[in-house]
Amino acid sequence: MSVKEISTRLQLKSNPLGGLSMATFGFFIGFAAVSLFGPVTKNFNQLMHMPGLLLGLLIAAPNLTGSLLRIPFGAWVDKVGGKKPFIILLILSLIGMAGLTAILVLYYPQGITLKMYPVIFFFGLLSGSGIATFSVGVPQTSYWFPQKKQGMALGAYGGLGNTAPGLFGIILPFALVGLGLTGSYAAWFIFLLIGTVIYAIFAHDAYYFQLLKQGKTPEEAKKTAQELGQELFPSGQVKEALKISARNPRTWLLVILYFTSFGGFLALTGWFPTYWNQYFGINVTEAGLLMALGFSILASFIRVYGGHLSDKFGGESTAIISYLIVLIGALILIVTSQFWFALLGEIIIGIGMGTANAAVFKLVPKYVSNAPGGASGWVGGLGAFGGFVVPPLLGIFTDLYGKKGYALGFWVYVVLAVIAILVSFLLKTWSKENLAGTRRH
Repeated sequence: MSVKEISTRLQLKSNPLGGLSMATFGFFIGFAAVSLFGPVTKNFNQLMHMPGLLLGLLIAAPNLTGSLLRIPFGAWVDKVGGKKPFIILLILSLIGMAGLTAILVLYYPQGITLKMYPVIFFFGLLSGSGIATFSVGVPQTSYWFPQKKQGMALGAYGGLGNTAPGLFGIILPFALVGLGLTGSYAAWFIFLLIGTVIYAIFAHDAYYFQLLKQGKTPEEAKKTAQELGQELFPSGQVKEALKISARNPRTWLLVILYFTSFGGFLALTGWFPTYWNQYFGINVTEAGLLMALGFSILASFIRVYGGHLSDKFGGESTAIISYLIVLIGALILIVTSQFWFALLGEIIIGIGMGTANAAVFKLVPKYVSNAPGGASGWVGGLGAFGGFVVPPLLGIFTDLYGKKGYALGFWVYVVLAVIAILVSFLLKTWSKENLAGTRRH
């Protein structure tokens, strides 16, 4: 009996392609919150007059919840599947967008002063909950695909979903012209609401979780799901998934790598519009385009191909080359004050980060195959925390050095890239030792 016939007989819904498509769609609509403040910081700053540190914190606000919520919600997938955690995170993000829209309706522009900063920051935190869908979608996607296709599937999921901040970075400045700040945020809220409803209707968990919901025992569900091609299965409990993955030292090395590549990606998606506007005097609309096309969207699409490269050459080798590229891009951005060289540096650092992101999540199911949801929570959550940590550091450089600080801040990325290269070499060494040991036995 074919897979299609078995799934039809058991009334199972969707398939690997459908599972990947809906996980990617859900991640796309939630992940757009990375660009919540970056393209419009000038608008807020003209009213609130923030120092560099507070400016960096506001840009990073969505990334705090977007990173830390990944840990429990990513692990929760191992118990209930991905659909329920996904919907809850999107609802939290909806509440945040509703709050920001209401503030603008009631107080913009005269009432938006520095005294409103804590309230705007709070709703920014809630809006960022959708960013945390990443660690939900990784195991949700992984459960649909066999090991040999993990790099391709996760590269497509992360890469296409990652395009959201770049696209919104392009759209938002133009929306500001046509709709104003309040109208732009209201339109964003409507988009998120419609997207959440679509996801809730059409998304389905992998076969194993569907069978459990039908009343099958874990053993029966696993046996049937294996017949349908599913290879990865959860440990069963949220705490257990986190404990299993936390006891694996490679989980923490992957956290370090992801802190640089994905946390760094989140940080620069929010920071680059400010960098182009303040350091080169480029208007807000063009600054958003430069961030989106030269960095965010580029890195996202590169991530798709990075999954293929990781399948072909191995995640460890791909990571080493990728972080070396990040290092080169950061050095260029530090030393140049010429527009075209700075754009080249942005493109190079985007290529490196996009490829590295795919390489890291190729390694997650490889090293933590017994608890990919838990590992996804740690790696995706603590790694993405870089998106909250780095922008305030970049802001401090501008407080200390003025305009030149926008270039000097990239020393942060030089340090992170060097550490990531060393960690990647360590993983590659361990991988070779394990392979040699397997051959001897």
